[in-house]
Amino acid sequence: MVMKAISAIICAYNEESTIASVVESTNSCPYINQIVVVNDGSTDNTGQVICHLSESIDLTYINLLPNRGKGFSMASGLELATGEIIVFLDADIENLTKDHINKLVNPILDDTADMVMGQPGQTFINARYNPFKAFTGQRAVKREHILPIVEDIRFTKFGVETYINLYYQSKGLNSKSLILKGLIHRTKFKKMKKGRALLEFLMEAKEIVVTLFENTDLVKKSVQRQLNTKRIL
Repeated sequence: MVMKAISAIICAYNEESTIASVVESTNSCPYINQIVVVNDGSTDNTGQVICHLSESIDLTYINLLPNRGKGFSMASGLELATGEIIVFLDADIENLTKDHINKLVNPILDDTADMVMGQPGQTFINARYNPFKAFTGQRAVKREHILPIVEDIRFTKFGVETYINLYYQSKGLNSKSLILKGLIHRTKFKKMKKGRALLEFLMEAKEIVVTLFENTDLVKKSVQRQLNTKRIL
């Protein structure tokens, strides 16, 4: 296995209760050479927590004002990331370990995948049958593949994972999905009142649909490539 420089990008919006553990767990992974933390206009104490962490952990801190959306945060992180491999992590996950990060990175290092998507093992839907697993924020990619679409993902908001998936499929790049046992992804219904959580969930769904409609060329290329693959098989 050839070792390569790895950058971790952690995007946060109002995650004061979990951001510290995510950053600390990422820092404990010997594979990670750089940690980029993006505070996307948080209105709680997320920024203060990150500043405190920076006193003992070597990290690159990006503070966005006002809130710009997940796509903008990921693009901003990519602009300062220096690793050949990029690991994206959500700031609202729990029980993250270095083994989880290793599972994301190893297929990239082994050159058996171009993108690895890690589905938290503990979700309100059985992880093996979760229809939303392709939208996971836990993923590892090769820098050479993600950099060409930095500007494309910048304004996709919560449609960012959808765009990345479509792009990889349209290019015939190899994606691998796996389950990260023990990892917990906090749902919006656990972080806020039900009414607000439902509203945000619907807004995110809208952003995903908008991304699909605004990128029908990628959708067509993705579908065509899958059909061609099936014919070959």
